[in-house]
Amino acid sequence: MSPVRYALSDRIAVLTVDNPPVNALSQAVRAALADAVSRFAADEDAEIAVILGAGRLFIGGADISEFGKPPADPWLPEVIAAIEDCPKPIVAVIHGTALGGGLEVALGCHWRMAMPGTKLGLPEVTLGILPGAGGTQRLPRLVGLQAAAEMITSGRPMTAEAALDAGLIDHLGQGDDVLAAARSWAADLLTQGVVARPTGRIAAPSGDLSDMRAEMQAKSRGEVAPVTALDAVAASTSLSFADGMAEERRLFRELMDTPQRAGLIHAFFAERATAKLPEIAGIAPREIDRLGVIGGGTMGAGIATSALLAGLPVVLVERDEAAAGRARDTIAANLAAAVKRGKLDADRRDTLLDVSLVTATDYDALAPADLLIEAVFESMEVKQEVFARLDAVARPGAVLATNTSYLDVDAIAAVTSRPQDVIGLHFFSPAHIMKLLEIVVARDTAPDVTATAFALARRLGKIPVRAGVCDGFIGNRILSHYRTAADHMVLDGASPYAIDRAIRDFGFAMGPYQVSDLAGLDIGFATRQRKAADAHPRDRAPTFADALYHAGRLGRKTKRGYYDYSDDPKGREDPETLRLVQEARADASREFTDEEIVRRYMAAMVNEAARVVGDGIASRPLDVDVVFLHGYGFPRWRGGPMHWADTYGLDRILADIREFARDDDHFWQPAPLLTELADKGATFESLNRKDTK
Repeated sequence: MSPVRYALSDRIAVLTVDNPPVNALSQAVRAALADAVSRFAADEDAEIAVILGAGRLFIGGADISEFGKPPADPWLPEVIAAIEDCPKPIVAVIHGTALGGGLEVALGCHWRMAMPGTKLGLPEVTLGILPGAGGTQRLPRLVGLQAAAEMITSGRPMTAEAALDAGLIDHLGQGDDVLAAARSWAADLLTQGVVARPTGRIAAPSGDLSDMRAEMQAKSRGEVAPVTALDAVAASTSLSFADGMAEERRLFRELMDTPQRAGLIHAFFAERATAKLPEIAGIAPREIDRLGVIGGGTMGAGIATSALLAGLPVVLVERDEAAAGRARDTIAANLAAAVKRGKLDADRRDTLLDVSLVTATDYDALAPADLLIEAVFESMEVKQEVFARLDAVARPGAVLATNTSYLDVDAIAAVTSRPQDVIGLHFFSPAHIMKLLEIVVARDTAPDVTATAFALARRLGKIPVRAGVCDGFIGNRILSHYRTAADHMVLDGASPYAIDRAIRDFGFAMGPYQVSDLAGLDIGFATRQRKAADAHPRDRAPTFADALYHAGRLGRKTKRGYYDYSDDPKGREDPETLRLVQEARADASREFTDEEIVRRYMAAMVNEAARVVGDGIASRPLDVDVVFLHGYGFPRWRGGPMHWADTYGLDRILADIREFARDDDHFWQPAPLLTELADKGATFESLNRKDTK
């Protein structure tokens, strides 16, 4: 059966793309669509055609099963050219989504209609490429140069209503029946006597993107796809349509060959793989209809906000009425921000606050909850006390979750009579914004509890990653190691500002000392105090960090930390910080180049990540990549630390570690897994492939 159906009635040909689940533009779909357009052009009884998608959306874009394979005829640009060159009018009727190649098909049609709620976008830059089937040339002709440049370089979709205002579509459909709306508007167009209106023949836009390019290049931190896509859009102003299409194709091919594209494609597939955990395949999750949250600080309020936005009623318990009121105020502010961003309407916000959210001071209010999430102070004693109380009030079969960032989930579960129901859910702050959710599976956690945690993550719109129990789990355990490497460089002579600059130039949004200021230096001090009893005699303490803490320099919240924020919200370098750093150093110090800073920082990160995988704390290297892409600001275009390591070369990383060990063989000890893979000439990716077979 053809993936594109052709039907004719009342002079209207309906071309329905039916390639479930998302009507992806596979080779079979492209060929069938080209054949259907040719059939329409030759059909003397057909005067107008509509192209629409079966199921829940129009056309989802490229077929991901073809990623990395040689393109097969017909190419999408050829199919779209056939649509555009058809002498009779063709209408795109869009519902659900039209992304990437799907929107490019619509751009090649002569007229465009979208149903309310539709999202339209060209997200190719998020995969390290640019729209390669005419998007950079046709979109500017419809919406103008600046709007097209912003849409293409950001990858962000727009609503059907915004698309109508911008001129991207010509008509906003009504009702729930897409086919009926399509036929109705096509009939109206016939009555109006419309003709084919090729987008490529619309006058080229005027304007200049040089300022936007300079600004984007300064902010890109090495990412090439957005800037290259902007160059393709700019070509629409100075070249004919045919020459612009050729330039788009040239730039598209350049990006196809970049390591950044490989990194972004790896990230794309890794994010989908983390949700597919073999140990819960086929296991039904428990029903979750009501959520309980214990603790209404920044994290607890964020978790509650996330649940409310996902349609889950929440009971939040705090220690007294004043604290409960502050928690409600924080949640209200979070929801107000969602309204301002257009993610929520005001009436829905009021319902969530007045009906779906209950705040209380008595743990008995949690009794009906199906899943309870503790988000109190990061102290084992405090968390064990909370779980003992939850054990007494929670209904049988309820899931008991801790939001700890570091602590032993097994020890927390041990104070309950139901350790099989206990799991770690490590949200990242702000919890209603950040996508990452580390799901920490304890020793006795039941498989259906793990399945329930993954189901909850999907409902909340989070990216779940399974983690085992250890201090810091995946992300924070690795963080402590590469942060130690940075501290050692400061003790040996590097400026914290030089380290931050080198790490930003590598692609991170912030360096480690900027991150410390954002989180608060009291957080790092508390962590060091907690771990002090287990310190090894050869461990080197970052006494400069303690000096900053004792001086009351806690970061952004006190206007001073490593940086001075008193008159600059971005922070400026502070001589007082450098004085405290110098006092903490030994007499001897040396210079570090940016290249050596990055080598040491990344070697420490990858080495500890290899231990995390080797110890089974992370199931696969790709799980580490996803944690760092979504929780720690790792540059997405590099694919994650494990993908980057494969690209850099595991043998080179091992050689770096052995070189650094000549000065400190206590800290720089190669992970067994890294040594094994490097000696065999293997990669971390080989472990991902082995796991997913």
